[in-house]
Amino acid sequence: KAFTNEDLEVKRYSSSVQKVVDYALKAATFRGGFISFIIFVLFGGVVGVVWYGGNLVLQDELAFQDLFTFIIYTGFIGGSVGGLGDMYAQIQRTIGASERILEILGEKSEVNLESSVGTQTTVKKKPNIENQTSKIEYKSVAFSYPSRPDMEVLRDISFEVKSGEKIALVGYSGAGKSTIVQLLMRYYKLSGGQILVDGKNINDYDLTDLRKNIAVVPQEVMLFGGTIYENIAYGNPQASENEVIEAARKANALEFINSFPEGFQTIVGERGVKLSGGQRQRVAIARAILKDPTILILDEATSALDSESEKLVQDALDGLMQNRTTIIIAHRLATIRNVDTIYVLKEGEISESGSHDELLLIENGIYSGLVKLQYENAMLEN
Repeated sequence: KAFTNEDLEVKRYSSSVQKVVDYALKAATFRGGFISFIIFVLFGGVVGVVWYGGNLVLQDELAFQDLFTFIIYTGFIGGSVGGLGDMYAQIQRTIGASERILEILGEKSEVNLESSVGTQTTVKKKPNIENQTSKIEYKSVAFSYPSRPDMEVLRDISFEVKSGEKIALVGYSGAGKSTIVQLLMRYYKLSGGQILVDGKNINDYDLTDLRKNIAVVPQEVMLFGGTIYENIAYGNPQASENEVIEAARKANALEFINSFPEGFQTIVGERGVKLSGGQRQRVAIARAILKDPTILILDEATSALDSESEKLVQDALDGLMQNRTTIIIAHRLATIRNVDTIYVLKEGEISESGSHDELLLIENGIYSGLVKLQYENAMLEN
């Protein structure tokens, strides 16, 4: 509506519908021709059997009951052949519908689920990462996406996040910030270097065990089309009701949840469309609190919120970050002033690193430039 393209969309839709109609008419033509051929052959066969068999009966060379049997057989054969057209069309539709499903079924699973299928299993708490907080080390990490192997996204990334420390990754869009944390969760394989957690290569951890110890609060929150309670409990399906309520309280979500007539049983809608951005973020934080991770990843968790929602979400995040090793992907630089170290990325490399105050002192630095730009924008808005 905003672009006044109703005419364009009507024409595009009409063109698509016309293509479907053309294909349907073409298929119907072939089908009608095939069925007509079968009917002609069937009735021709019956007439031929009756004519030839009738002469044999008149000449006492064939019993009438045998002639009747031949007629019945001819009908059965003709009917079966006549059904081949519908059968072929149905097979073609089935092949088209099942192509993508078979492709998915053919994919190799990341984790082994055979041991848990059909049985009730107990989730082990922090199975291999023993500490409440974990030390993370990136050593000369390089990465290129499999679809673009010639384009390096990360080059020689090396830094350390000490146990319980908070670090931030900043930089322009496309610098590789999100890729760094995706590699920590083993969404992709490294092109070079290694990542260590508590001195152990992440590839040596069981994938399930590794991810159980990491919680992510993303910018675009993915809520499932169930209730608020189910979405929070997704962080730990074995949690009790009191633990879910406590997680919501710590996430500053309990007040708005109780304001709904159905409380925790409120349906959030597909992808959480019935909740505001700040409410969705707080549900995601409650889910992360319930998971009780040793490593916390915040991927621009407050960048799309208004000032009031941002304060509530930031207060919840501050509580969640306590005594946890935290990696923050920052968009609003005011939210990361108190982190231990800030790493500034440019074209897949660490260009600057240090505290907020140290980076501000770098003349013509990327970080100081970003701070000045955001400050000027804030002044213009006010």
